[in-house]
Amino acid sequence: MANQRRTPGSQTSLREANRARIIAAIKKHGSLTQVELAGVTGLSPASVSNIVRELVSVGVLRTSPSTRSGRRATLVSFARAVGLVAGIHVSARHMRVIVADVNCTVLSEHHMPLARDHRADNELDRASLMLADMLGDLDSAIDELVGVGLAVSAPIERATGRVAGRGILRGWTGVDIPDVMHRRLRRPVYLDNASNLSALAEARLGAARGKQNVVFLDVGEGIGSGLLLGGQVLHGHNGTAGELGHTIIMEDGPLCRCGNRGCLEAIAGGPAIIDRLDVPGGTMKLGDIVLRAMVNDGPSIRALAEAGRHIGLATGNLCNLFDPERIVVGGDLARAGELLLGPIRVAMEHAVIVDPTRAPDVVQGQLGLDAAAMGAIVHAIDETNVRAAAM
Repeated sequence: MANQRRTPGSQTSLREANRARIIAAIKKHGSLTQVELAGVTGLSPASVSNIVRELVSVGVLRTSPSTRSGRRATLVSFARAVGLVAGIHVSARHMRVIVADVNCTVLSEHHMPLARDHRADNELDRASLMLADMLGDLDSAIDELVGVGLAVSAPIERATGRVAGRGILRGWTGVDIPDVMHRRLRRPVYLDNASNLSALAEARLGAARGKQNVVFLDVGEGIGSGLLLGGQVLHGHNGTAGELGHTIIMEDGPLCRCGNRGCLEAIAGGPAIIDRLDVPGGTMKLGDIVLRAMVNDGPSIRALAEAGRHIGLATGNLCNLFDPERIVVGGDLARAGELLLGPIRVAMEHAVIVDPTRAPDVVQGQLGLDAAAMGAIVHAIDETNVRAAAM
């Protein structure tokens, strides 16, 4: 029996390592042709073909005919039988739930508004019930989930799974979020900050594909950023890296919800913009400001431009620290397009130390308000042992 052990240099170990490389490549890049798999993994086309055939036979992968550059090709992706993945995004005022397969194909989506200062226990209960209903509509069940990604619009302590910021999602303070959700679903739960996961999603599926060093700006009720360096999310020592909205840009400025004064979010975030425009007793929302600006309402355009200028200056400082190649802007206010992106771009280019022609490009996110939930799905897939789930 001893000579049957899998030693590091054995053919069995090598073949398992090559299988893992192919699975990892599809996790990272999505569906690929066999030729593309060979290029990404460095394996020979014959090795790729043999391993794909083996993984198809055990239900991990599936193949389908496709074309590349006008030539017939075989597209390789994960099999539906591997399981499903859920992505949940909880922000200050909204919750979004998406169910997808392990190829990141969306199968069901639902979102709902949330009350201010909502509580973790209530919303996690609602998310669990909503998820069960969505799976039922797909003739599936909770036990078919191989993982659940959870994106929360607040700084997260990675070591504890708790909200780190003072005054941010106050109804969630002190809650071990992954543990609470795991007890409700009995499935693996993977938590991260929403801006981090949005950056990951845009890099894998959206406006930052192919880029290794990316800043995602999440501009809406709050202002956050996700930092992708060398293709990896930067979490920092405590897990709270990227809190751009809580960098102080005006000493003794307006009070921020985090307890400090003069934070970028208190000056250029959604509530600050609304306060500048709303009449007493009004009920203006961020979407109203965006729509007014898009039909050439002067005060709304100026309010967005002023916010964009502040955000651009702060982003320029961030660029001088991390030197990204692309800035992706998402969140509620990103729907204003160039009315917001233009002022951000101009202010950032004045603040960066590199020649403006070499400054990072500023683009609108492609995933819209689904970015964080899709990032939660990508994160859960990355953390899931797909082969073990299928076998």
